[in-house]
Formats: sequence, structure tokens, C-alpha cells
Amino acid sequence: MRGSVDGLGSSVPIGGMLPAVFADDDLAQRFVGGLDEVMAPILNVLDCLPAYFDPALAPVDFTRWLAGWVGAETDGTEPEPRLRAAVAAAAYLHRVRGTRRGLSETVRLAFGVEPEISESGGADWSARPLGPVPGEPRPHLHVTVRLPDPGPADEYRLDTLVAAARPAHMPYTVKVTAAERTPER
Repeated sequence: MRGSVDGLGSSVPIGGMLPAVFADDDLAQRFVGGLDEVMAPILNVLDCLPAYFDPALAPVDFTRWLAGWVGAETDGTEPEPRLRAAVAAAAYLHRVRGTRRGLSETVRLAFGVEPEISESGGADWSARPLGPVPGEPRPHLHVTVRLPDPGPADEYRLDTLVAAARPAHMPYTVKVTAAERTPER
């Protein structure tokens, strides 16, 4: 959280803006010096305001707040680099929500691995009417994530993400499995 910072000087000291009658008044200068100390963090934030809205530069606690503000799919447990990436990609992910690409990117940002997605749909065209329809007659979506050390909360998290990012009409299933470990050489 933002707060006072010991030794932080004001970028605009009030003492220098006082009328000449108070310029040599020790009590007045000490009084406004106390105000400067209280106002310095606020002025510092305002001086650096554009950096607060850049997920790569903002303080971590502000980035978590920003995640909720832009609707990023975060749960508060992700490491800092993944949090910053999710906040930075939020606007893009809102544009592609409901698509395979949007679902894949949402899951990748949340778990750090590429998901395996299988779906029933397809798109095609035919020069003749009543041509064959691609895909399967019953819609379905299945998302599998392979994690190095899966836990019970991972499947719930995946289910929540897929429910939010899938096409609205599509029934779905999710599965979290352990990734195959390759021997190190």
C-alpha cells in the first residue's frame, strides 16, 4: 500500500510558496515542513502516475488491484511475472474471448503451460448447397493441462477459467494431469 516514506522530500515544498512575511518565521516553516512530509508521497505518485498504469512498472500491490480493475483472470497466487503478463494481456483477451485462441492464451497465462484443446466444431464452405457439414453434431469442448506438480485446486482453477473464456453455448470438460518428466542428463 502507498504510505509515507521516511526522508522523501517534496517535489514542491510549501515553505517556498508562503508570503514573504512567513519566509523567516520558524514556526510557519516547521508547520508547512510537516505538511510537506505528509504530501510528499502523494505528489510522488502523481509525478509518476503513468508508470502506475503500466503493468511492467507498477508496484506489485497496485498491479494486483489493476488486475481486478481491467478484469484480468488472476486468483492472487500467481507469481509476479505471470501477474504482470495477465494484466498486460487483459484488453487483448477480452477481444478474443470465446475463441480457441482466447481460451488457449487465458489458460497459458494462468498456468504457464500450453493447454490441449479439443472441440467439436469446424468451418468449411461448399459451392453446392447441402454439402457436408464439418465437425460433430453435438457440441463439446475439452481442455487438458499438464502440470509438473498438479494439485486439487488446479482443476477448480482450470474449470473457472474455461467457464469464463469458452463460447457461451459450448458444454465443456476439463482435466489436469501430471506432466511427463524427462530425465535430466
